[in-house]
Amino acid sequence: MADRLALVTGANRGTGRAVRNRLIADGFTVRCLNRTSCADHVDPVLVDLRDGDTVQRGALAALDGADRLDVLVLNAVTRGFGRLAELSPAAWDEAVAVNLTSVFRLTQAVLPMLRTAGGHIVIMGSHAGVRPFEEGLVYCATKAALRSVAEILLMEERQHGVRTTLVNPGAIRNFPDDFATTKMSVDSVASVVSWAVATPPDTVLGEIELRPALLDPPPVTGLDRLQYV
Repeated sequence: MADRLALVTGANRGTGRAVRNRLIADGFTVRCLNRTSCADHVDPVLVDLRDGDTVQRGALAALDGADRLDVLVLNAVTRGFGRLAELSPAAWDEAVAVNLTSVFRLTQAVLPMLRTAGGHIVIMGSHAGVRPFEEGLVYCATKAALRSVAEILLMEERQHGVRTTLVNPGAIRNFPDDFATTKMSVDSVASVVSWAVATPPDTVLGEIELRPALLDPPPVTGLDRLQYV
C-alpha cells in the first residue's frame, strides 16, 4: 500500500528519524516537518515550531497535493532544563510553543485530511509526563499536558474515524554517542509506533508505556523510598 501517507515532525534525528525510516519500511510515503533538514535529503518545507502560524502553514505546505493523511506522528520536542527559580521565561515559552502549542496547531490544520483517511495520530509523550523530576519543569509539564490532548482527541475524533495513541517512553538512546544498555534504542521505540499504527481498524491503543528492559540498581530502595517522594 505505497499510497499511504505519513507526516512526522522532528524527523531529522533521533527517535523521529527512526520512526520516519520505519514507516518508510512499512510502505508509507513519509513527509517531514523539521526546523532543519534531514541529513540524507533536503526537506522542501522547514518550519520554526515556536511559531504557531508558521507551523500551520508549514504543515499544509508539506502536504501540498495530498487529499488525505493516514498517519501523523507528533515527535518534535525541546528539552530545556532548569530549576523554576532560575528558569528563564524564554525557555518556558519555547517549550510550551514547541512541545504543546505546535501539537494543537498542526493537528488542527491537518485534521480534515486525517478524517478523510480514517487516519491515526501518534503523540510522542514521555515518562516525564507522569514521573516529574527536579529541573524538569518545562519538559515534564508539557509532556503531562499531552496526555489530556491525546485523551480529548480520542473522545472527540473517533466518531470521525480518527484514532489517537499516546506513546510514553522512558530513557532512550537518542544521541549517536550514547551507548547506555539501560536505555531503549530509537529503533525499538519506532517499532512500537509501527505496531500501534498497524492495529486493526476496530481497535485503538490509547496509551502505551515503554520502559527499558534493563535497569541500574536504584540508589534508594524499599521503605526508604517514601522519604524521597
